[in-house]
Amino acid sequence: MANSRPARTFEDLLVWQKSHRFVLAVYALSAAFPRQETYGLSSQIRRAAVSIPANIAEGFRRRARADKARFMNIAEGSVEECHYYLILANDLKYGDTQELSAMLQEVRRLLGAYAGAILTSIL
Repeated sequence: MANSRPARTFEDLLVWQKSHRFVLAVYALSAAFPRQETYGLSSQIRRAAVSIPANIAEGFRRRARADKARFMNIAEGSVEECHYYLILANDLKYGDTQELSAMLQEVRRLLGAYAGAILTSIL
């Protein structure tokens, strides 16, 4: 059962924890990309992946519901961007992306629930 205690920091949020683990996995995968991808796909997927927990963290301290929701929406956009990059990496045969895709799917689900809770909460 989930902890019912309110989050005190963004690090307490399960969605942030899972998205941070996804970033670490993206760094591991992209480290094995071909050298010519250093400033290409490797850089792009890392930037998009980092954007997910970074926007969750930034939105966490925002006071207005609309501000919080905006940062979660930006994170959701980065989830979709990462989804495409994983498809591309897989198609280019740069590594097995199945586990990362599953991780990203969980982040997508948690982020959607968190964003929905923000929008329906009474502040």
